[in-house]
Amino acid sequence: MHAKRLIPALCLGLLSLSTCAERLAVSIENLSTPGTCAEEDNVSFAFSAAAIGKFRIQALHPAYVSAVRTDRSAPDFSGCNFGEAPHPTDPHHGFAPRTTSLYDGEHIAIVGITFASFWRPHRVPVTVAGRPDAGFHLIQVFHKSGRTRTEVLVLYPADGYWRAKPLPARHLGSNTYGSSFLLGPIERDGRPVVNIARIEIEPEPISIRLHFTRGGQAKVTITATSDIGTALNVEFLPAYDGKRPFAMLRSMYVADDNADTSEATWWTEPAAEACRKPVMAVSSMHATAVRFGRSVWSRHNTSAPDLMFDAFESPAAKLPGRKHN
Repeated sequence: MHAKRLIPALCLGLLSLSTCAERLAVSIENLSTPGTCAEEDNVSFAFSAAAIGKFRIQALHPAYVSAVRTDRSAPDFSGCNFGEAPHPTDPHHGFAPRTTSLYDGEHIAIVGITFASFWRPHRVPVTVAGRPDAGFHLIQVFHKSGRTRTEVLVLYPADGYWRAKPLPARHLGSNTYGSSFLLGPIERDGRPVVNIARIEIEPEPISIRLHFTRGGQAKVTITATSDIGTALNVEFLPAYDGKRPFAMLRSMYVADDNADTSEATWWTEPAAEACRKPVMAVSSMHATAVRFGRSVWSRHNTSAPDLMFDAFESPAAKLPGRKHN
């Protein structure tokens, strides 16, 4: 049996936006640049708001997934100028490689991986179910159903990148990641990053608490995982102050048929008609929801999911006569 379907009250994706409660509209700036290399992120959309308390990210199958019979996920270096090696401008910091099981429960498994080299030297402390560790470049979250274990979420602690995907469509045995995202204070260190001071993970139900080096926290909760989609709720503690973008989509676009995301669809308010443009034709958006995806079949990471950002909420109002800690 597959995991529970996404809760209808959350207003999943495109299915029920008009029934959502009033939402905050955020500013989204397109920082993308043209590119020819399918292995480089040239698509960037930065999310900003004067203040934000919560929002949601959903990984949803592309519209054409029911027609996919042969997935394509092999690297494509044909348009790259660095061959099949890591990018020559990246620094390389050495580490003792290891793979560690951090948690293995009834419904969730968590694995930490340290690579032999990584482009940043950071070693972020990680605590899982009260067990401390450090130095992982990749944290994997697996959904377990009987003897089946399927990866649905990854986090790179040293630079703050995330990827999420739904369980595979029922006619496919597996699916692939595509676009990445950042959440928290966006900074630049050669490329956009989020600097994390430490991470605390509580499994089943799983929540991931990020402590940022600039102060403040974000609590990321997996609210549902299914063959429809995976949903993450993000809550900033305290509310995010708006001095920097609070989230960013990172992806790749070479052509409509060679992209991890090729178009943006957004809503200026929940009941409004959708606007849709190619990612390179968008300058900025003011939206209550936006979905980055593909309607044209891609020969790169064919089954990779769309990513939808929505349910933006302002910080909770403080009621007179009450103390707020």
